Amino acid sequence: MLLPLLLLAAAQQIDSIPPRVAPRTVAVDERLAGDAGLRVGDRLVLSPTPGGLGDTVIVGALVRRAADPSEVARAEYRVRMHLDELQSLIGYGDRVDRFAVETRGGAHTDSAIRAINRAAFGFQAYRSREIAVETSQTFLVVSRFHRAIGVITIVASAIFLLCIMLLKVDERRRDVAALRMIGISARSIVRSVIVEAALIAVAGSGVGVAIGWAASLGINWFYRGVYRTPLAFAIVTPGIVALAVALSIVLGLVAGFLAAQRLVRTPPLELLSGRREQRGAPNAAAV
Repeated sequence: MLLPLLLLAAAQQIDSIPPRVAPRTVAVDERLAGDAGLRVGDRLVLSPTPGGLGDTVIVGALVRRAADPSEVARAEYRVRMHLDELQSLIGYGDRVDRFAVETRGGAHTDSAIRAINRAAFGFQAYRSREIAVETSQTFLVVSRFHRAIGVITIVASAIFLLCIMLLKVDERRRDVAALRMIGISARSIVRSVIVEAALIAVAGSGVGVAIGWAASLGINWFYRGVYRTPLAFAIVTPGIVALAVALSIVLGLVAGFLAAQRLVRTPPLELLSGRREQRGAPNAAAV
């Protein structure tokens, strides 16, 4: 009789013990994990106040940040948790500031926007594309500013290249004069100067592409370490390379043609003497 009573009491005592609930998991930003020395499997306490009581959770994953330009300068940490834990932590209840809804696109998106705008008073639904355009106004201004700087740089480079070509071709005026005096036509001289300018432009384009590629690697390495983001701050795309090479060749050909035309229009004797005669000046009468 005594043994059954003891077994019954033990069973009631076991039933009265509350079941142990396994801690839930959270996902921690890699930036926070690196600064706090967190690893997957570590236990954390979520509390609304520093040092206060809270729920114990386990780090289940480390989340890598996306390449979002709007988050580059934000020195903030992120922790992804379950919605009910977030509500109890911040004491915000069932209220939300914004939320995202994924649709199948097309007509489904339009119907979802209309339904949300009709049902939710005070809410306004937008397409993700509209939000991206609205939040990217600053980057659009910066992009236009960079484009204006690029145009000014190209114009200044063209003028500088023309001046350099004029000086370099002018240094060879004696050689050109000798070629003219032995019967080489002006067209052949212009053609040779243009070919030489094209070769120099191609070689300069290759060197410029290599320097730009190396500079982009250095810029990305430095700023990715500073801001701890996978965002690419400088890129060298095939389109940029093609545009740069095309501009270099065209500007080189134009500068070579203008310099050669200026040189072949000068009489050979003036090129040999190194000075230009004053055409049309009246002869000085000796007194």
